[in-house]
Amino acid sequence: MISLQDYTSVVTLDDNGTFLAYVPAIPSCHAWGTTKDEALRELACVFEMIQEEYEEEGRSLPSDVELMVA
Repeated sequence: MISLQDYTSVVTLDDNGTFLAYVPAIPSCHAWGTTKDEALRELACVFEMIQEEYEEEGRSLPSDVELMVA
């Protein structure tokens, strides 16, 4: 079974001091928190919900993407 660890996750700090975590390969798989750890915990919950939704619909999660920092 695919897990969040199989995907590239990105965490950024917003201008307002909150952390945004997201999975570029999965549309709408994003979460925020007041700390990096909180954002990642929330992201794990969102990933699980999306994974369940995909399974219920009989779809496969998309493949991971390769990111390049420029």
